[in-house]
Amino acid sequence: MVVSLQSHGVPADEHLVPGREHDVVIELGHLRPALLRAARLFAETVIVPTALLFVLLHTVGLVAGLSAVLGWCALTLGIRWLAGRHLPGTLLLCVGMLCGRACLALVLSSALVYLLQPVVGSALMAVLFLGSAAVGRPVTIRLARDFVALPAHLVHRRGVRRVFTQVALLWGGSRLLDAGMSIGLLHWGVDAGLLSRGLFSGVLTALTIAVCVGWGWRAMHRIPGVTLRLRAPVVPA
Repeated sequence: MVVSLQSHGVPADEHLVPGREHDVVIELGHLRPALLRAARLFAETVIVPTALLFVLLHTVGLVAGLSAVLGWCALTLGIRWLAGRHLPGTLLLCVGMLCGRACLALVLSSALVYLLQPVVGSALMAVLFLGSAAVGRPVTIRLARDFVALPAHLVHRRGVRRVFTQVALLWGGSRLLDAGMSIGLLHWGVDAGLLSRGLFSGVLTALTIAVCVGWGWRAMHRIPGVTLRLRAPVVPA
């Protein structure tokens, strides 16, 4: 993603002079490749492992199901590594967390432990996002700057910080809802818990991302001097 500064009648080397009014243009990358990568990551780290555990738990047993989850993680990384393909940091993080959950559940011989760990994670994320919003230092600013080179003077604007605070509240509320939903469905048994983690949590996360992006896009467009635009696709010659 690209950020450019544009000033009306101001030389290029004076773009960051304090006290001047600047237009900030935030150019977002192509959405389709990012959505496809996200869908593949969700399938590799949520759908397939959950399906393997669900089927093998009912046909062979807990040890076989959790072992299959670990085997799938190794297979996913191994195929990419042998093919010389890039291993995304998000994939490594998700697979590492998945392996940790499966190993702990194997040690304790409990499928409930496997399902409760992400619930605890959701609760901690809710505390992080809601707490950062409450103290006026929304963690969403730091997360956004990992992907977009936002100028320091932009994130210090009151209107921009308000947008990031609102997004932090939305995401924190979503994580609380996710934890509550998972705990509620676990009362119906392990199968309901697997359905919650493998389907409902993913749907809720996708909806939350869509709401946060839509809310942020709309709110940022209303801030004077800030322009968001999608990068035009490159047409081959």
